[in-house]
Amino acid sequence: MQVWKFGGTSVGKPERMHSIRTLITADKGRKIVVLSALSGTTNALLSMGESAKMGNDAELAQKIVDLRTHYQVFIQELYSTPESLAKGQNIVESEFSFIQSVTSLRPFTLKQEKELVAQGELLSTQLFQAYLEEQGESSVLLPALDFMLIDADQEPVLSFTEEKLGEMLRQHTNKQLVITQGFICRNPRGEVDNLKRGGSDYTASLIGGAIRAEEIQIWTDIDGMHNNDPRVVKKTFPIRELAFEEAAELAYFGAKILHPSTITPAKLRGVPVRLKNTMEPAAFGTLIADNTSDRDIKAIAAKDGITAIYIHSTRMLNAYGFLRRVFEIFEKYKTPVDMITTSEVSVSVTIDNPEHLDEITAELAQFADLEEHDRDQTIICIVGNFSADKEGIALKVLEAMKAIPIRMISYGPSEHNISLLVHAKHKAEALNALNERLFHYEDAMKGIFTAP
Repeated sequence: MQVWKFGGTSVGKPERMHSIRTLITADKGRKIVVLSALSGTTNALLSMGESAKMGNDAELAQKIVDLRTHYQVFIQELYSTPESLAKGQNIVESEFSFIQSVTSLRPFTLKQEKELVAQGELLSTQLFQAYLEEQGESSVLLPALDFMLIDADQEPVLSFTEEKLGEMLRQHTNKQLVITQGFICRNPRGEVDNLKRGGSDYTASLIGGAIRAEEIQIWTDIDGMHNNDPRVVKKTFPIRELAFEEAAELAYFGAKILHPSTITPAKLRGVPVRLKNTMEPAAFGTLIADNTSDRDIKAIAAKDGITAIYIHSTRMLNAYGFLRRVFEIFEKYKTPVDMITTSEVSVSVTIDNPEHLDEITAELAQFADLEEHDRDQTIICIVGNFSADKEGIALKVLEAMKAIPIRMISYGPSEHNISLLVHAKHKAEALNALNERLFHYEDAMKGIFTAP
């Protein structure tokens, strides 16, 4: 059994839903199909929530009308029979009745906001299931809220998914297609919650891990993970194969095609992940698995919005316990550290969430000297196979960056990652310089990186 996930742009128009049906039925194997909300819907729902919080009822009412109108037009093109159109209209009216109800509550709390945002996935999956029924497909809709659970630390409970989804699948062994929602889940209180933005990828991976799927396929509007950011660098190309660790590094450090958490459940259960393009389904895409090609350098990614903190021990030499005290503070404020470089008496770290920066620096200042923070920084991450016996990799990277100021370098803790910190204004220059030095575009186009 396989798990196929389709994002918002892949289901954003009626004709694309038609195309998805063609894709999932052309492959005759049994599969679970995970859908995101229609493109633009989650943002529209969040905007409604903001209007509800502000008590701007006139603005809220107009936003609801606008989105309902969009769905009414959508279903007119999605269905071809009066019976199915009537079913689609009932789905839209029912969900928008709930939207109207939940946004009228005052005060409008985070609990209500999460219930509101969940309507995007509930709408897309119900409408798609009704379309499959119209087309006579063997399918069933299983609500993700019945088998997706997060714990008190907002971490998914994989064992719960394994148990509950397993029971549900055994009740529907006669169905070839199982449709469910991405992104949404319940929390320990039984309330509607979610896996944060981009969480539909995570849902697919959690499901794939829970059922020990043959393969997880993430379908987007790009033909696999590219060797560099195509929005900044012109000569990029899709990577044919990546190891789990390499893909995880790229996702965390800015490769937008994949949610950073996606790889973990798949790697845990050894389930391959394939990235595919709904616009070009024949393209090979990118296969992420345990085994990969042994080419040294695979790809480059960039993570923006970084703040660098420079911390110096006031005890100078033999400052044992210094690092422990530093990282206990970051742990206290649940602020992850992206990069770290150390010496005997100092440590430099980067964070991407400055929410508690003032509190963190205030506590650090009680036992350390702090330099002024570097804000507006970018981490450039070079990913590949950098085992200890590899020669010349760091030299190639530094040669490419010779004209660009580097604030920090991290190389060695991971066999798959060299990280460089630069000012955001140098990001485009750095990505292009590295692309030119590390990759041979003409060779890539001959099939070294992509499928023959």
